[in-house]
Amino acid sequence: MGTTNINRRDWIRKSMLTAGGAMALPYFGIAETPMAPLTLDAKGNAVYSQFFKEFLPDIPVPLAPITAKLNANENPYGPSPMAVEAFKNTAAGGNRYAWKELFQLVDKIAKFEGVESKNIMMGPGSSDLLEKTAMVFFMNGGNVVSADPAYMSLIQVAESVGAKWKPVPLKADWSHDLKAMEEAIDADTKLVYICNPNNPTGTMTDHQELVDFCSRVSEKVPVFVDEAYLWFLDEGAKKSMVSLVNEGKDVIIARTFSKIHGMAGLRVGYIVALEETLNRLQNITRGGMGITLPSVHAAMAAMDDAEFIEKSRMLNAECRDYVAKSLEEKGFEYVPSHTSFMIFPIEMEGKEFLNKMTELNVGVRAFQFMGKNWCRVSMGTMEEMKMFTAAINKVLV
Repeated sequence: MGTTNINRRDWIRKSMLTAGGAMALPYFGIAETPMAPLTLDAKGNAVYSQFFKEFLPDIPVPLAPITAKLNANENPYGPSPMAVEAFKNTAAGGNRYAWKELFQLVDKIAKFEGVESKNIMMGPGSSDLLEKTAMVFFMNGGNVVSADPAYMSLIQVAESVGAKWKPVPLKADWSHDLKAMEEAIDADTKLVYICNPNNPTGTMTDHQELVDFCSRVSEKVPVFVDEAYLWFLDEGAKKSMVSLVNEGKDVIIARTFSKIHGMAGLRVGYIVALEETLNRLQNITRGGMGITLPSVHAAMAAMDDAEFIEKSRMLNAECRDYVAKSLEEKGFEYVPSHTSFMIFPIEMEGKEFLNKMTELNVGVRAFQFMGKNWCRVSMGTMEEMKMFTAAINKVLV
């Protein structure tokens, strides 16, 4: 089947025939992926590798309302009350730059992570930092090694500036094939990228195996570990790679306030890395410039709201258990998840599936990998998850 290279702006123009069509992006979760060139197949779906494809929806005109928005892994309960109050109390100061306050947030994060402030770089969401890393590391070519499937933000931007992607399929148990990834490294490899827990699969790679891999491989090439979903684990801090930075390892760890903290629309994230690695990035781009003053205050308040974090984790787990049980009752073999989303195989062409779910006002994502079509559903409120299971009953059962 032939493919076509097209940038996302052209795809948006092609797909949305009215001015109001631009409103479709957040509904369909497309904003979760980077503004980098897409390779489309003959049916208009995004082709990431020979094993990994994402089905893109037909944009209805007029746009159907999405009542259950389960396509972007957002926290339906956030931001926390403390974060909202902090944002409101400082919004009037939005005419000022937030440099002083940003340094305060950096110090707070450094203390939380057990590193020095010089090891923290801020950004408007972790995806911004993934993409800046890709631009800096690959401006002169090279290749990036990662799992397949993986979160595509860093990879697509790396490809857009001239890098080659060396995808390594996940193992049968959905963990990273660390042995094969290490063997894929060559003289042109400039970065190894690992998303753990992985997106779009929701699965984990063994902690000690990953520690050993990062410690060993980072002596040869930098390793970027994306931990956006780590805090949905009960003891997420114990599964982090941050401690390797204090050991002098060339490891970059990404965190975000978009998931467990419920601040996807407020745009705050950070990376933890060696000072010389961050200097390499900051010699070309500033990390914290895009974060607003109210968002900085909201992030500091969110870090103190332990009750909200635990509530989000608990409610997410309850919805995940509900969906798992519902899928089991319908005969679907879902993949056990450690995150705020789940995947399960669907016996339907992906674009058709998305269109049918959209008609029922439910937004999800659909992919093709491991030789199957998959639905990825984010965890919303229990009411939204019941809408989702009702829609699945109509579309697939």
